[in-house]
Amino acid sequence: MSGPGYCRVCLTPLPRPVDACPACGSHRHLFHDELDTLSIAHIDCDAFYAAVEKRDNPALEDKPVIIGGRQRGVVSTCCYVARMYGVHSAMPMFKALKACPDAVVISGDHAKYAREGGRIREMMRDVTPLVEPLSIDEAFLDLTGTTRLHGAPPALTLLRLQRRIHEQVGITVSVGLSFNKFLAKTASDLDKPDGFAVIGEAEAMDFLGPRPVRSIYGVGPAFAAKLERDGLRTLNDIRRQSDKDMAKRYGDFGYRLARLARGEDHRKVEPESERKSVSSETTFNADFSELKSLEDQLWRQCVKVADQMKAKAISGSVITLKLKTSDFRSRTRRRTLNEPSQLADTLFKVGCELLAPEVDGTRFRLIGIGFSALQDHLGDSGDLLDPNAIRRATAERAMDKARAKFGGDAVVKGRALKPRPKPATKPVTKPGDPAPGKADRTS
Repeated sequence: MSGPGYCRVCLTPLPRPVDACPACGSHRHLFHDELDTLSIAHIDCDAFYAAVEKRDNPALEDKPVIIGGRQRGVVSTCCYVARMYGVHSAMPMFKALKACPDAVVISGDHAKYAREGGRIREMMRDVTPLVEPLSIDEAFLDLTGTTRLHGAPPALTLLRLQRRIHEQVGITVSVGLSFNKFLAKTASDLDKPDGFAVIGEAEAMDFLGPRPVRSIYGVGPAFAAKLERDGLRTLNDIRRQSDKDMAKRYGDFGYRLARLARGEDHRKVEPESERKSVSSETTFNADFSELKSLEDQLWRQCVKVADQMKAKAISGSVITLKLKTSDFRSRTRRRTLNEPSQLADTLFKVGCELLAPEVDGTRFRLIGIGFSALQDHLGDSGDLLDPNAIRRATAERAMDKARAKFGGDAVVKGRALKPRPKPATKPVTKPGDPAPGKADRTS
């Protein structure tokens, strides 16, 4: 592109493409004909969990790092070094370790990630109130009308934000800039890590045409395979179909896909679209059927969820218990609280009450727990039906302060000190199953 641009290192405005920035000599530049007119952005932290771990432990800098549970679990995320070996998110851990046997596997500190994600979110809100979070590490931003406020067009404001996040948080983010949300998110994947990519209106149709349907956000592997079986392999193939035909064959998403193939996306950036739940789950090394063993596993997940809730200063009014049996059947049980809470104690107490009726000899391979119906935390008002609730809440807050001051293992509840329980029954191993392991996944 031959339009205006900026140096990616010192942010000096560059009126035309140059070989090296005249101010700092850098060859990292950003140019585009529409650079100063586009205002919809998608910001995505690069391998966020792994990046935070590498920031806090420089010895990991050049090592392949995987965040997730072991053996029977899945990869939550991994660094770019690990991705060079073929490791990717949602990959079964045993396959990841087979592909990259020297990887450093970290179960993760989700409370820490939530805090760092919150810091980045506030930096985004410093440049525009129109921030729509998609997850802990990515969001849409609408910078329309912010030029006078910041004394700079949206592109330069985003470059400044990108540098500020790197300097103050110590990780990199990639930015996609375009004229709608779909293309902004598409752009943010084009230049990773620490990238900045732009898709303008003039080039959108030509850019999208040859892209495979599998590259479109929201098109999963199963749907992509169906489209390909039907002869729709690229967005150009989809454009040859009428909107009516796409809707008839594939429902509402077929109609939406037809519009996306033409670069049409009229959704607004909605700042109120915050996260609707906080949960954590674990897949066991081997199946459990005894109540005590399941409760011990449940407590660990309750602590992880509570840590995230406290880091975000939010409470939840609905508690959901998730179980998965040894034959992969899911069970969910839910209860609405009298008062919203963010405490592990409340979560565990209600979780145990939901769990007890399910323990009838059935072997379980997974347990999870979470809060939903989230709101800002207003303090611990207690439960009139439980006179000891305030006392336990006070004790939990005291433990939180001790852990914050002296480390995560400084003070733990008695249950957490117990060794991990042995399985109630011998695990049933099928051909191709991974070796016994453990996986925690928090969302």
